[in-house]
Amino acid sequence: MKKLQFSMKSFLAILTGAAFLTFAACQSGGQKGDDADKKDSKKDQEISILYPNWAEGIAFTHLAQAALQDKGYNVKVTPLEPGPIYASLAKGDADIMMDAWLPHTHSDYWEKFGDKLEKIGESFSGGTTGLVVPQYVDVNSIADLNDHVDKFDGEIIGIGSGAGIHRNTEKAIEEYGLEFEQITSSGPAMMASLKRAYDKKEPVIITGWKPHFMWADYDLKYLEDPKEVFPADVCAIVTRPNFVKERPVVGKFFKNFNMEEMKLYNLMNAIEKADDPLTAAKAWYNDHKTLVESWMPDEMK
Repeated sequence: MKKLQFSMKSFLAILTGAAFLTFAACQSGGQKGDDADKKDSKKDQEISILYPNWAEGIAFTHLAQAALQDKGYNVKVTPLEPGPIYASLAKGDADIMMDAWLPHTHSDYWEKFGDKLEKIGESFSGGTTGLVVPQYVDVNSIADLNDHVDKFDGEIIGIGSGAGIHRNTEKAIEEYGLEFEQITSSGPAMMASLKRAYDKKEPVIITGWKPHFMWADYDLKYLEDPKEVFPADVCAIVTRPNFVKERPVVGKFFKNFNMEEMKLYNLMNAIEKADDPLTAAKAWYNDHKTLVESWMPDEMK
């Protein structure tokens, strides 16, 4: 009888141990399942980023593309003029723009499309615009430009007519009664004009802004703007309706994305000197992975 009791005790002990092991295994498997659930299940769904052909917009966009692709995301980037960018986002034809100059410079676009868009973050928080000249030019204020019309051939070299700074420059010409004409070109063409004049130490006025690599490459100054035609802005990150709701993991990354001035200049310079912006952005990303990954939620890493 004692032998039988011993056998029953042993049997019960075995059953208890087996049950414990089964419970532990289930718990372990459940934990693994939970970890898997935390990963972004929508990586294969394309993320469409539109950007204006401006130095900072190119930099923000291609850095985001490099970082997201490194984590397995499918990213498409497309350059467009600002007007079509806002219209496309409002219609839901694309997902995101990282270089919306708000609340002032792009106010016309925001008034037209803002009720169909969502501002979720800031790529850069200290944006400024204005009329820019080399430091060697002995003019310091927009209000004094009419005393030097011949020196500048009556020209202010601008960028595309769709840019907010183009509109504000036309406003400045009117507000200050300037006897100048704004020459419409593009960002690269304007920079080429600056380089030609700077190399010869000739007078030149351009429509400039920060952030831009021009401030790292040349010794420049803003002309004083006593009428405050050119206000301060942020480079905002704007999305189509419901983007963050539908893509919450990616949305967290863009909400956290924010660059400080010197690092942004460093990135813009690298891109400007490279044949391919994405290649340069990937190299910069690899050198600054700790920074960029600090913007990523755990589900993305």
